[in-house]
Amino acid sequence: MNILVNGKTETITPCTVAELVAAKGIPAESLVVEYNREIVKQAQWSEVRLKEDDQLELLSFVGGG
Repeated sequence: MNILVNGKTETITPCTVAELVAAKGIPAESLVVEYNREIVKQAQWSEVRLKEDDQLELLSFVGGG
């Protein structure tokens, strides 16, 4: 199925937000997920099953000076 991740189309197998984040190897501690224009709390990632044409923004925060 196809979804939009950070503005780019990706073909994935059906999964949850948590599974997608893990598959991408992104550290969850510094990640914010916007799912179809709504922020999803990290505690809910395993409950949100991705569907065809969903839109995700994966925003990673980096500290520094």
